[in-house]
Amino acid sequence: MSTTPQRKLTLADAVFIGAGSMIGAGLFAAFAPAARAAGDYLLVSLAIAAFLAFANATSSAQLAAQYPQSGGTYIYGKKQLGDIWGFLAGWCFVVGKTASCAAMAMTFAAYAAPSWQKPLAIGAVLALTAVNYRGITRTAALTKLLVTLVLAGLAVFFVAVLTGTSPTPLHAVDSGTAGLYGVLQGAGLLFFAFAGYARIATMGGEVIQPERTIPRAILWALSLVGALYLAVALVVLSQFSPAQLAGSVAPLADAVGGWPFARGVLSLAASLAALGALLALITGIGRTGHAMAVGKHLPAVFAPLHPRFGVPHRLEITVALAVCLLILLFDVRGAIGFSSFGILLYYFLANCAALTQGPTHRRYPRWLQVAGAAGCFVVVWTLPLASITGGLVLLTCGLLYYLLFARRQAQGSSDSR
Repeated sequence: MSTTPQRKLTLADAVFIGAGSMIGAGLFAAFAPAARAAGDYLLVSLAIAAFLAFANATSSAQLAAQYPQSGGTYIYGKKQLGDIWGFLAGWCFVVGKTASCAAMAMTFAAYAAPSWQKPLAIGAVLALTAVNYRGITRTAALTKLLVTLVLAGLAVFFVAVLTGTSPTPLHAVDSGTAGLYGVLQGAGLLFFAFAGYARIATMGGEVIQPERTIPRAILWALSLVGALYLAVALVVLSQFSPAQLAGSVAPLADAVGGWPFARGVLSLAASLAALGALLALITGIGRTGHAMAVGKHLPAVFAPLHPRFGVPHRLEITVALAVCLLILLFDVRGAIGFSSFGILLYYFLANCAALTQGPTHRRYPRWLQVAGAAGCFVVVWTLPLASITGGLVLLTCGLLYYLLFARRQAQGSSDSR
């Protein structure tokens, strides 16, 4: 069976996949915990998160133009920093985003049918894995549909607020005076809502004219979503004070609580957004994991692509089963914490890799990569202690696996060539 993916994705497909990865459940949930951390400085946290995402996006775009193949920072880290750093980037991505899949699936089910949360979440994972199994063009088509429906729901949100609907009464939450630590923690929580633009780079082997398409798609998707997030933040803050917002479970739905139809539409939109993010996550994990299997950093059994659909089908089925197990064992909060730790380290390594590129491949100034790396490194340590502890345990497991198994397999493969 072939191990080479087919190039089918256009610029529009890539932008929709990137946007679908970002316009997920984070948009509908991240503002409340960020407000609890940052208080009156919520917009400052949003600005920091947006700048950090922009710096990381330019690094990903610059690297993707030089290495237009699937695998994202796993490939970039290997090429620019060395074998172990590439492995760690891939490990952080696969483990962190597998946890994200569980979080997105449970978020979808919580909005759609709370009393059936875990069975419905498992059903969503299996259904979307089946869609992705059929090929990347079907994944792109479904992502376009989901993003379109979510944007329609957000249009109802803006209309409801602008026409004067009354919000749901909320009790203010006293979280103390937000200092620098609180602002940075708020930025970290909001960055989780942005993280997704690199999904385009992880599918570099399936994009038409990747050297041109990937950098444009990453920046287009991030710019559009950044503008949308700012608009949503301003509208929500026009309805609630930061202290009131901090106590909300569903801030966008609460903002239009006086109009039951709009609240229902927002709940549906949040469910669809979670599905869109879940679909993009499954796709990205499969592509990065496949690249790691081809590079002998994961078992070779995951390397072959489906002879008809051209997807890493064995790996995607394995990931789906792992996500279902996580759904049974954990809750949303724990899954998001592990994911945040892993993905911030992933982008830290992406910035470090971009910093080492030569002048021939440089598209953006080095200070952007320095700022991105420093921001990721600082923000990751503002996460809750349980997230940091769990993330370090997972990172240690990955290092042990590399030292005991993956390093020798990869070296043996290189020597045989």
